[in-house]
Amino acid sequence: MAAWFHVDKSTLPAPADALPGRAEPIVRPGLHRVLGTPTALPFPAGIETACFAMGCFWGAERIFWRTPGVFTTAAGYTAGLTPHPTYEEVCTGATGHAEAVLVGYDPSRLDYRELLALFWEGHDPTQGMRQGNDRGTQYRSGIYTASAAQLAAAEASRAAYQERLDAAGHGSITTQIAPLADFYYAEEYHQQYLDRNPGGYCGLGGTGVACPVGLAAG
Repeated sequence: MAAWFHVDKSTLPAPADALPGRAEPIVRPGLHRVLGTPTALPFPAGIETACFAMGCFWGAERIFWRTPGVFTTAAGYTAGLTPHPTYEEVCTGATGHAEAVLVGYDPSRLDYRELLALFWEGHDPTQGMRQGNDRGTQYRSGIYTASAAQLAAAEASRAAYQERLDAAGHGSITTQIAPLADFYYAEEYHQQYLDRNPGGYCGLGGTGVACPVGLAAG
């Protein structure tokens, strides 16, 4: 089946059905509108990388750029099949990508476990291939790790947060946890969207259950 006929946005496409994308980037990352820092990888020495998918990346990015110790953030696409996709391609469901936020942070000021707590509390990680009214694989929950230590912390935090969700009567976490592979920057108009458009759409909403930060490392 040709990729452009992949219309079931609740399931990830098979590799043979994914859109082909392109060999070269279509976006050149610039400076952060709010923080004034570069958004392009690689980040400066001493700045570590994290990546999270929480549904629509507009609101998710704002959560992180407002956090002390965050050096920079960027909206983009990851964990899919199509190289250098456009937003319109991602919206078809035929790229496999999630809308995600790349975070550069200073570990001397901000622990990765604190970023995990922001992630868990900032959205509902039990909703599968959607977040609120935003439906489709691009809105899935995901943690994409830059090191073995991050992967271990993410898995430990998932187990700890699931215990809290169980106690509060919520369902099972559906968050994808995987090593970060390629991250493709979203178009300029998506970057720091809620700074450009202060009254713009933000579809995120948490469960109201606090994450036990101290348990995130196991």
